[in-house]
Amino acid sequence: MADPTGFLTYPRMEVGHRPVAERIRDWCEIDRPMIEADLNRQAARCMDCGIPFCHGVGCPIQNRIPEFNGLVWRGHWRQAAENLHSTNNFPELTGRVCPAPCEPACTLAINSDPVTIKHIEYQIAERAFREGWVQPLRASYRTGKKVAVIGSGPAGLAAAQQLSRAGHETVVFEKNDRLGGLLRYGIPDFKLEKRIIDRRLEQMVAERTKFEPGVHVGRDISVNELRRMFHAVVLCMGAGQPRPLEVPGAELHGIHFAMDFLTQQNRRVAGDRVPSDGPDAITARDKHVVVIGGGDTGSDCVGTSIRQGAACVTQLEILPQPPECKNPDSPWPQRPRIMRTSSSHEEGCHRRWSVLTKSLSGDSSNQVTTLNGCQIDWCHGPQGWEMRERVGTDFTLKADLVLLAMGFLHVIQEDLINALGLQRSPQGNLAVRDWMASDAGIFAAGDAVRGASLVVHAIQEGRLAAAAVDRWLKNSAR
Repeated sequence: MADPTGFLTYPRMEVGHRPVAERIRDWCEIDRPMIEADLNRQAARCMDCGIPFCHGVGCPIQNRIPEFNGLVWRGHWRQAAENLHSTNNFPELTGRVCPAPCEPACTLAINSDPVTIKHIEYQIAERAFREGWVQPLRASYRTGKKVAVIGSGPAGLAAAQQLSRAGHETVVFEKNDRLGGLLRYGIPDFKLEKRIIDRRLEQMVAERTKFEPGVHVGRDISVNELRRMFHAVVLCMGAGQPRPLEVPGAELHGIHFAMDFLTQQNRRVAGDRVPSDGPDAITARDKHVVVIGGGDTGSDCVGTSIRQGAACVTQLEILPQPPECKNPDSPWPQRPRIMRTSSSHEEGCHRRWSVLTKSLSGDSSNQVTTLNGCQIDWCHGPQGWEMRERVGTDFTLKADLVLLAMGFLHVIQEDLINALGLQRSPQGNLAVRDWMASDAGIFAAGDAVRGASLVVHAIQEGRLAAAAVDRWLKNSAR
């Protein structure tokens, strides 16, 4: 443990951000890291709670949080980095983009402010890179087995790194021309600068992981070729099928899925050639933007629209506005369903809850101009919660650009998944048992199995799938 009385002595300190007027002019990360003295005091708040719910309940990857907090408090930074990397392949990523379910599970959160776990993790990872402690961990021997990992998002990268370190020849296939999957294209640079991904990829290359970007498995490489070339395959393509908006007018120009919008901007920031104007360009400049969906992806659309120079941004959520503080429906140590305001919301956004989009209207050129909606009430019915339109609440919103951020349905099933003929869950994702799909030697992990979820879940499941592959290869006669 850290300081026995630290939680009584030191208040929680929040991570600072660059001023709004400054940060909306660029695409750089917005956080202002704490100085070491402040960070040590925050680590000192980790108490001798007996049962660390932050580790056992809150953290999907089961980081040993009290241990690395204690090491940071004592100034043993290198040991803290080794401790953190023992459970998490990419703490520099989770320290930036994870919603930190560990913090509300902190015992202090019962009646006080939790430990600043996420930022401590971020600082440990950054110091490890800065001091040169992040070095390649090459396997001491090679097994002679070849494994293909399909997809280079967090699940695929975690699985690949674990498999390479176990001595298997591992090849990661990515259909895009750059590596990183959702990390590269779905998360804006103001939350995750892409150099952070690139420096970790350098470590993986030095560990003998091979990468094949720009290869669409199922089109460029057939299923038969894949089976012939590799002893095992790990499917980590994510849950990329977006939930559509099925209302009149949804086919109008100017209505786009959030991931198409975010991907195009991330490519611009990276220096790729993408349309700047014309029908193929998705831009919010000087437009009235409506974002449908109140989650993290919707928030990313808000921040991106503001940086592009939107005239105004409105975010609509079909669910009711959550309470500001405690919510009896999600008691400790669960992550509370409460009102959350992201850094993008702070930059200028009008938010509305309990809103149903009824239709979209356009002009003579089929360009969207108006969103037609109404307020709804959520009521208990025979089948559970039901929504009912609130009479007399119909409204219209000016909408030049509508971004659909309503979540994802399941893994994209065309090409590879259909060709493999694998069993799927009722939701349309891959069905697995001990991370193996319905065909021997084919494994799957991350959102392709779970459905759209957190980066930290993907990392954990990539690690677990890699361990399952390693066990199977050792016991397989193939």
